[in-house]
Amino acid sequence: MEDIQPRYVVLAIGFALGMVFGASVQRSNYCTMGAVSDVVLMGDSRRARAWALSIAVALVASQLVDALGLADLSRSIYRTPALGWAGALLGGSVFGFGMVLAGGCGSRILVRAGAGNLKSLVAVLVLGITALMTLRGLLATLRRPFEQATQIDLKSAGFASQGLADLLARASGLGAGLWQAALTLILGVGLGAWAFASPALRRDRRLLIGALLIGLTIPAAWAATSWGASDPFDTMQVASLSFVAPIGEGLQYLMFFTGASLGFGATTVGGVLAGSFLAAAVSGQLRLEGFRDTPDLMRHIFGGMLMGAGGVLALGCTVGQGLSGLSTLALGSLIAAASIVLGAVLALRWLETGSMAGAFRAILGRG
Repeated sequence: MEDIQPRYVVLAIGFALGMVFGASVQRSNYCTMGAVSDVVLMGDSRRARAWALSIAVALVASQLVDALGLADLSRSIYRTPALGWAGALLGGSVFGFGMVLAGGCGSRILVRAGAGNLKSLVAVLVLGITALMTLRGLLATLRRPFEQATQIDLKSAGFASQGLADLLARASGLGAGLWQAALTLILGVGLGAWAFASPALRRDRRLLIGALLIGLTIPAAWAATSWGASDPFDTMQVASLSFVAPIGEGLQYLMFFTGASLGFGATTVGGVLAGSFLAAAVSGQLRLEGFRDTPDLMRHIFGGMLMGAGGVLALGCTVGQGLSGLSTLALGSLIAAASIVLGAVLALRWLETGSMAGAFRAILGRG
């Protein structure tokens, strides 16, 4: 055991957390895109409340492990003083639009692919390739100057980070620790109370338990990677669950195994696939599903492309920003999560009305 490097322990934990996440999503039908669709098209808030519950659990538990010294959220990419507001706004909206076309966000299409959905498998592959192009390839030549031109350097303005507590502390004169505790309490209790106020969600034990388990994977990942990053001989990043860049990195590792390193994100992707596969097999829901027609294929391809590019630009997806990012109380994560929802609403109205003008009219309540 003394020869086992901390990195491998963390990667094993990441795979296990991915399995828990994948099995929970598969068995509970938890889906952020589905939650937005339910509210917009049917007025059903049950899955939206489940998402709110998982955010509350992730937030409170992550702040707790940070306060106890078991994780260091200040070292996450979400709390840097470089506020990429434009990337969060544009990338989040593009990602949200794409996830509607692809039939689910990054985590949901991973789960569906693991359960045998060939449509989602195509979307996952396209998402991963486009994410790599946006991270390090052709699209990166457009992304980098855009980020450099639009990022706000909060450090030069005297702010410690883009954490909401740091921003409010500077504006009010009160301590950042006090604001951190207050925001955690207010948002955690508020979101949790709104979630449990729904009799439909309380009756849906499978969705309720799924949301709780999904929320708990976030602080567990923060704690594991913070422990791994404490190794002075390793360069592991403090991170939690996210599924856009890690899908691309996982594909890159599979293609260039020799000389490539396996990261925490890529192992969680593998865990999600394994967990959803096992959950579907045990429940008798494992089956192959193909495309209905060519337009269906094109929607999934285009949706995967938008999610890959948008997710990298926004620094995450509905999990990366909507759970992991929000659990750090970062302003950029709040902008990205709201933009993802906005993009999804726009896509739903576009599909419903058949035109972008009609979509905007529907959103603005003008017919």
